Amino acid sequence: MSELPIRDELRGVEPYGAPQLDVPVCLNVNENPFPPSEQLVADAARAVAHAVRDLNRYPDREATTLRERLAAYLERESGVTLETGEVWAANGSNEVMLQILQAFGGPGRTALSFAPTYSMYPEYARDTSTTWVTAQREDDFSIDPDAALKAIAEHQPTVVFVASPNNPTGTAVPLDLVSTLHEAGDGIVVVDEAYAEFRRDGVPSALSLLATHPRLIVTRTMSKAFAFAGARLGYAAASRQIVDVLRVVRLPYHLSAVTQAVAVVALEHAAELQARVAQLRDERDALAAWLREQGLEAAESDANFVLFGRFADRHAVWQGLLDHGVLIRETGPDGWLRVSVGTPEETTAFKVALTDVLKEQS
Repeated sequence: MSELPIRDELRGVEPYGAPQLDVPVCLNVNENPFPPSEQLVADAARAVAHAVRDLNRYPDREATTLRERLAAYLERESGVTLETGEVWAANGSNEVMLQILQAFGGPGRTALSFAPTYSMYPEYARDTSTTWVTAQREDDFSIDPDAALKAIAEHQPTVVFVASPNNPTGTAVPLDLVSTLHEAGDGIVVVDEAYAEFRRDGVPSALSLLATHPRLIVTRTMSKAFAFAGARLGYAAASRQIVDVLRVVRLPYHLSAVTQAVAVVALEHAAELQARVAQLRDERDALAAWLREQGLEAAESDANFVLFGRFADRHAVWQGLLDHGVLIRETGPDGWLRVSVGTPEETTAFKVALTDVLKEQS
């Protein structure tokens, strides 16, 4: 690599990615542990077969049907009515984020977020030559409004990223803070709601602010709640003007016909999939309570994972769990680990392994 004419900021950089190891229990990448139902599989197979018959033609580059269905789903899920032109879709919310910075970031511009947060944000910034800065979250992982306003005044960001629920902490952000961030500058505010369907009762979605906040973008994904991580479908809700800007920077025909077809089928099964989400929410809350019973800290979570600690040597705990056949994520603040909510059997295996590891290291 050193002999190639690559950009200086890419030299020595390793590709992003959580460890992919062949172990009995994988609870490290916040996947939905429940596969699609047999009926969904059958319906998707039929849709794919239909799409394949026309693969000699380019797909609908506007993904109109899919965006219509996404708007309808968001209305059912959050009670917010959106037009098709106010919804955008791409290959995972990663591509949506990259498009946002292609459109509103770039050389001489700054993106701001609040650490600890999703580790891919600075990579989106790097890849678009956008300056990346962070302000620190509080000890309970909340965002102090005064500190946020100070950071905006200092850095004048054109894009502010707020993950809600936040990864890796699981922390949701109150809507009045989103409004404060929006009114504090003239840049774009992105609320990343990748885990929104897992939020607890009474925790609102930032979708409800779209009508009165013209520079707000709310992003979602089908990877988590829809158990569709392998399909790679993320989407955003925003004003028609913002969506039109994202359409300018998108690659031609960026969403394949097959991706569009299977995503539409998944949306038709939304009610079935949401039942699994409710089960995972219950599992999450029970897991957090169990961790606290073991004398550990567990951050309040509105996502499908729990950040827990604190450990003097978190890597030793991580390695100990791996030695017991359980893979979790070593991420977030020093001393903390993150575990995804799995099936009841996987959660039991994690509990047994952690109990053994803590005894071994005591």
